[in-house]
Amino acid sequence: MSWPILSVVTFLPLVGALFITLVRGNDNLAKNTARWVAMWTTLVTFAISLVMVVRFDPASAEFQFSENHPWLGVANYHMGVDGISLPFVILTTALMPLCILASWTSVQKRVKEYMIAFLVLETLMVGTFSALDLVLFYLFFEGGLIPMFLIIGVWGGQRRVYASFKFFLYTLAGSVLMLLAIMAMYWEAGTTDIPALMKHGFPLGMQKWAWLAFFASFAVKMPMWPVHTWLPDAHVEAPTAGSVILAAILLKMGGYGFLRFSLPMFPSASHDFAPLIFTLSVVAIIYTSLVALMQEDVKKLIAYSSVAHMGFVTMGIFAGTTQGIAGGIFQMISHGIVAGALFLCVGVVYDRMHTREIAFYGGLVNRMPVYAAIFMIFTMANVGLPGTSGFVGEFLTLIGTFKNNIAVAFFATFGVILSAAYALWLYRKMIFGTLKPAVASIGDIGLREAVIFAPLVVLTILFGIAPKPVLDMSAASVAQLLDGYNKAIAAPKTAELTPIELKGGAPVLIPVSAVR
Repeated sequence: MSWPILSVVTFLPLVGALFITLVRGNDNLAKNTARWVAMWTTLVTFAISLVMVVRFDPASAEFQFSENHPWLGVANYHMGVDGISLPFVILTTALMPLCILASWTSVQKRVKEYMIAFLVLETLMVGTFSALDLVLFYLFFEGGLIPMFLIIGVWGGQRRVYASFKFFLYTLAGSVLMLLAIMAMYWEAGTTDIPALMKHGFPLGMQKWAWLAFFASFAVKMPMWPVHTWLPDAHVEAPTAGSVILAAILLKMGGYGFLRFSLPMFPSASHDFAPLIFTLSVVAIIYTSLVALMQEDVKKLIAYSSVAHMGFVTMGIFAGTTQGIAGGIFQMISHGIVAGALFLCVGVVYDRMHTREIAFYGGLVNRMPVYAAIFMIFTMANVGLPGTSGFVGEFLTLIGTFKNNIAVAFFATFGVILSAAYALWLYRKMIFGTLKPAVASIGDIGLREAVIFAPLVVLTILFGIAPKPVLDMSAASVAQLLDGYNKAIAAPKTAELTPIELKGGAPVLIPVSAVR
């Protein structure tokens, strides 16, 4: 395109944040001005990002809308998206207006600062998915910690300071190792350009150490078992919109990192460490599902369910098959919609009753029939019911893993059963049964909440019935990723063979050891 659309989408939220800083006063007029500026900024950003979808060529695996300008001595301002990163950019820009709308009445203190934090966070999240330089990626990736740390720590619940510091320290500790790996990669390859590094071919010994360093950061971000303990605390204490962004976008940065760095840059190490990933994924799927069954706080239950669903993602990605990787990408997009919607459902009743205890609720269908129907749709999607987006992602990851390792796919399938157990138990306890006196006066969702849920319901069902648009968008990039991965895996085996020409015949390959 003739104009830098990717930079506009990335930095337009910062312009809105700057405008809000110019708003003076703490009266209702200033608060409303901040809300409307944030809303219009995120809506315009989303509209511009849709232009990229229209102009995107899904048949090409190359990076599109690329911008490359000199910046630092060892790094360039290099931005671009392909079929793997563009869906996450669109998911980010689509959810931000809904988060602003969800915070319209629930956030009453420091409204200006709250809106600024969300707009800055949007810039950093879009930048993470768009950066094509390691240094630029690291700055965006780590920068996202700061606004989320403030969102949890300032506007969270009673234990917000503890939860925010735990979130910050866990994610920062893993990222320090990733920074060391980035420095080593620059010394080895002489560049921080991500497309160039994807083709570099690092030595196997270095691949393993770098893979572990990146794994330390991405595993915490997803999060994978056993470094998941920060997530339930962060979700419980975060405001509703903070939980939505945490579950829908920030967790996906870990999976995106595996796809962008681990598989293409360290293919041999990814292949060698796949059994480790399979083990951790299966443990996460089964263990955290069982833990979810024991929860008394509805937010904590959904948080543990997110860890289990991310287990399907890591399992599918490292299966090294087309279905596994495509399913992992689709599962992340689907989970972003469904988990975000579930946290919004929790926010609806929390704003009315100011408690998240499951035992407090019961019989809500008698007072909130529309809410009950909406909650049911997202519960079924979380279970993986056919006809919802949750089914497509889980099915593809299981099929892709089955082609690689039958035992892993077999045990992971128990997670589907357990997810039905805790999700249906939660729905029965809150929605059905006798209406409890404590919630006898609760009212159904209003127009603002209906506007928030409507697009999420449509997308959940639409992607469940017609997942082709998302799968087609990433198909070429997934094929290119797998082609490079398989060639790198096959290269060491080919190197161990030497051609021997037989009399009257064509050359054949035999092991080098046989020649010796």
